[in-house]
Amino acid sequence: MDFRLLCVHAHPDDEAIWTGGTLAKYADQGATTAVVTCTWAAGTRRAAELERSLDILGAGAPRLLGYADARNAASAPGAPRFVDAPLEETVGRLVAQLRQFRPDVVLTYDAYGGYGHPDHVHAHRVTLAAVEASGYDQLYPEAGEPWWPRAVYLATFPRELVEQHYESLFGAPPGPGQALMGVPAGRIAVHLDVAAWKERKWAAMHAHESEVGRGASMTLLTSLPEPARTQLLSNEWYRRLPFTEERPLSTTLEP
Repeated sequence: MDFRLLCVHAHPDDEAIWTGGTLAKYADQGATTAVVTCTWAAGTRRAAELERSLDILGAGAPRLLGYADARNAASAPGAPRFVDAPLEETVGRLVAQLRQFRPDVVLTYDAYGGYGHPDHVHAHRVTLAAVEASGYDQLYPEAGEPWWPRAVYLATFPRELVEQHYESLFGAPPGPGQALMGVPAGRIAVHLDVAAWKERKWAAMHAHESEVGRGASMTLLTSLPEPARTQLLSNEWYRRLPFTEERPLSTTLEP
C-alpha cells in the first residue's frame, strides 16, 4: 500500500488508546505509519514504554517533540510545558516532522481533545496550524521542502455512545451542563471496525506500565462490562478535514 499515515498525540499511551487499532490495521495492510508525541523526553520511563507500544503497533520509532506534560514537570526536565512553549516554536517543530515524513493523512484529537485535557486541546490546535503551514514554502524554509497532507482526521466518539456508557465508566450519570466527549454521530465521517486488531491495541496500551500502575484509562476500560469494553476497543471514529483541493475552481462559496 503506497500510503503514509502520521498520528500526532500529546502523551505516550494516547497513540494506543485513541488510534491503536487504526495504526495496527494500516501497518498490516502495508502502509507506512508513524507517531509524533508532543510531551515527555527521550530517556524517561514513559518514552521507553512508548517505544514498546509503537513496536507492537508497527509504527516505527518514537518521534518526540520533547516538551513537558502540563501536569508533570519531570516529564521533560528543563523543557517548557507544551502548553506554554511559543506557538511559533511548537508549530515549527511539527512542520519539520511533517515535511520529513510526508504523510498522506494526519490523525490527531478533535477540538475538545477527546475529554478536555489541555495538552490534547493544544495538540489539536498545533497540528492544524502545522499542517497548514507545512504547505507554504515561505514558512519554516529551514524545515525542508513544503508538504500538504490530503486530509486531517480527528479522533472522536459518537456522543450517543458516550451517553450510553458514561455511568458505567464514571459511576454516575453526567451532571447538569456536564461537557461530554464526542460529537453527534452525523458529524463523524469515518467509522473503522478494528476488532481484528483489538488485542494488539490492548497490548500496546498495557506496554505503558506506569499508566496502568497509576490507574489511568486502562483501569476505566477494565472496569467496564466485557461487551462494552470490546465495543470500545473494536471501533475507532474520526471527523475529516480536507487539506487539498479536489474540486474545480468556483466563483461562489458553496458548501
